Amino acid sequence: MTDLSSIGRYIRKYRVAAGMSQDKLAELAGISSKHIGVLERGERYPSLESLINIANALDISADMLLCDILSAEVGIKQNMIGKKLESLSKKDQLKILAVIDLLIEQAKE
Repeated sequence: MTDLSSIGRYIRKYRVAAGMSQDKLAELAGISSKHIGVLERGERYPSLESLINIANALDISADMLLCDILSAEVGIKQNMIGKKLESLSKKDQLKILAVIDLLIEQAKE
């Protein structure tokens, strides 16, 4: 069975990153703040409707909440890293890409 508790951890991560309280997220997603707490603690799994409403309220894609349980997890995380790189200066991007190249070479050995 798939461990879906990571969904709650990602809800909390993106809510906190957005500077949003549980009450505010609940209001924007149209669900109770108590339910947000339950989801974040991994006590229950969100319905598809709640998952979509939460993702929309956080202004993220649903795959960002599901990336640990989808079979396309690596591709999703690569896309997320690419988006983070885009927010950096060209100089910083090149530094990070050089580190990634080194790690890839070491992994091949």
